[in-house]
Amino acid sequence: MVRAIILVKSPKKLIAAKLGKLSTVTNSFPTSGQFDAVAIIDVKQLGEIKEITNQIQKISGVERTETMVEVQ
Repeated sequence: MVRAIILVKSPKKLIAAKLGKLSTVTNSFPTSGQFDAVAIIDVKQLGEIKEITNQIQKISGVERTETMVEVQ
């Protein structure tokens, strides 16, 4: 299992709720600071992360994302 944290920049106040509706997102919450929300995903293969990030970037209002993969 591969875990990744995706930081999301968006002026939309409910962006964390929209992220939580994606089936691959195990947790999402709003944050303060440079990014406005965090999405945590768990996938079977590393390559799946790019697909999910692309889905997130297509959500209306998402300006940019930054992805961090958990290292074990």
